[in-house]
Amino acid sequence: MALSPTAMVARRVFAAASHGKEGGAKTWKMLTIVLAVPGVTVCMINAYMKMVAHSHGPPEFVAYPHLRIRTKKFPWGDGNHSLFHNPHTNPLPDGYEDSHH
Repeated sequence: MALSPTAMVARRVFAAASHGKEGGAKTWKMLTIVLAVPGVTVCMINAYMKMVAHSHGPPEFVAYPHLRIRTKKFPWGDGNHSLFHNPHTNPLPDGYEDSHH
């Protein structure tokens, strides 16, 4: 089986990293700098671009009868908000709260 020149170089680098004390650390440091840092940077740019393009309004509220059933009040606050209630993403049984943003 014939290997491409790039595969041969990569094979030699990884084979050399398995011998000696500092070879492995040197290889992993180089891989981190060359692959991991640019990869994380590309992922951060992608996430930022999706965040900017995304509309920030809540989706249209549909009052499905099987969701947000309240048989008794919650023991905190006004009894209608869950413990980790977020007014931007969690609607109440009658719809979203008025937002000031």
